[in-house]
Amino acid sequence: MGKHILNRLYDILQVRKGADPEGSYVASLYDKGAAKIAEKIREEAEETIVEGLRLEKSPGDGAIRKALTCESADLVFHLMVLLAHHDVNPDEVFAELERRFGISGHEEKASRGQ
Repeated sequence: MGKHILNRLYDILQVRKGADPEGSYVASLYDKGAAKIAEKIREEAEETIVEGLRLEKSPGDGAIRKALTCESADLVFHLMVLLAHHDVNPDEVFAELERRFGISGHEEKASRGQ
């Protein structure tokens, strides 16, 4: 298997840093800065939550399931834009998830002093 889709996406997002904001959606987000990217993440997170709650009420509804899938992809995409904006490679996130794997959520949170 080749590179993980998120690594491939990250590579493309890095290339978009040099693109014209007039011709590239991602370059236009970079041009507007982290606050605009964060706003998009918040928007996509809210839309993902809405679809997740809708699917809770109608678990067999394929259209809602598809909507949740699509909104989740939008959320992950915009999170990747923020990571790329700050040159945080997805491998760093994967490593952190790997570190946490097998640790209870309560234990992990306590280890961060929260």
